[in-house]
Amino acid sequence: MKKFLMLWSGELISSIGSGMTAFALSVYVYQTTGSATYVSLITLLAYLPTILLSPLGGVLADRYDRRLLLIIGDLFSGLGLAYVLWNIQAGSDSMLPIFIGVTFNAVFVALLEPSFKATITELLTEEEYAKANGMVQIAGNAKFLISPALAGILLAVADIRLILLLDIGTFLITVTTVAIVRKSVGKVVKVEKQSIGREMRLGFAEINKNKGIRMLILLMSFVCFFVGILQTLTSPMVLAVSDAETVGFMESLCAVGMLLGSVFIGILGIKKNYSTVLCVAGIFSGIFIALAGVNKSIFVTGAGIFLFFSALPFINTSADVLVRKNIPNEVQGRVWGIISLLSQIGTVFAYALSGVLADYVFEPLLSDNGVLADSIGALIGTGTGRGIGFMLILSGICIIPAAFAIGRSKSIRSLQ
Repeated sequence: MKKFLMLWSGELISSIGSGMTAFALSVYVYQTTGSATYVSLITLLAYLPTILLSPLGGVLADRYDRRLLLIIGDLFSGLGLAYVLWNIQAGSDSMLPIFIGVTFNAVFVALLEPSFKATITELLTEEEYAKANGMVQIAGNAKFLISPALAGILLAVADIRLILLLDIGTFLITVTTVAIVRKSVGKVVKVEKQSIGREMRLGFAEINKNKGIRMLILLMSFVCFFVGILQTLTSPMVLAVSDAETVGFMESLCAVGMLLGSVFIGILGIKKNYSTVLCVAGIFSGIFIALAGVNKSIFVTGAGIFLFFSALPFINTSADVLVRKNIPNEVQGRVWGIISLLSQIGTVFAYALSGVLADYVFEPLLSDNGVLADSIGALIGTGTGRGIGFMLILSGICIIPAAFAIGRSKSIRSLQ
């Protein structure tokens, strides 16, 4: 556990630095261009390469020394930020260098996640998996809870260049901690290398032969889809009845909810009955997401959002442990890469569809003169934002039976 804690501390520091950079870049790009489209493009370039390249990162994690890949990934992702910093320092107002640097950074982050997840399995016992996953989620949530506040303070006294320098410094700290762990554990030499395509196919085959793992991935993709809907539509739904400050508060509630759930797991862990925890947490998450859309009250919406994100770490941890216990360590890198790709497809679909469905289907249905105004509208209200609320209610209604069915299935229960 000591080696994991050292690795985790570097990950926590790096996560805070990355969150600060993401916040500062969005502010810088919008202030420079006045374009929300450019801000969205930056977000996409930072997100999409990591998803698409995760299977390749997983193959490399099974082929080579995983700790060495972590070091390489951190160093080269830091070079992407250094390129952005160099262009800003040179006085360039062009967005192209920022696009290039952010994309370069994201490509090498794809190396990190499968290697990091597979390394956790190597360093810990099965009894420590749940606590470790809770701690990993704490590190991931730090970029949403801690980073924006720190970045806001620093931007008040300096500019984006300081934040980029600090983030580059966090990569160096992470590299140092990984190097120390690598030295104490020893180098891992991978053997029997095959073509990358064949190794990817073997990863898919490892997943395909286990029905329980396939169902877990389906659930994870399902959850990611509805999380994406909530993330995308919370702002317009809240802005219909309140202001931007309240939207910011709602975003903080998401991070706080995730943090509290992760801290609980990180301290107490989940000892057994992972399929039961998965089922119960899934059912409650469905109830909570429906609660977020049930009426116009900011307090009810906030409570639903907070409770929904508090339940997510229990779903994530249960699924994570069940995968670790049932996939051989020598192929876990490529399996985690494939799982990341398949599960995050749900998020991509949510980002692509939720706005269109809200604007052209559900909002018109729940307008003051809409088709559902006298039926569903009599229960949840009509007007701007109520169509989105109805979407959240339907999301919850979909999650509850799916969580019950998957959590109670024999194939999932057999994974324990």
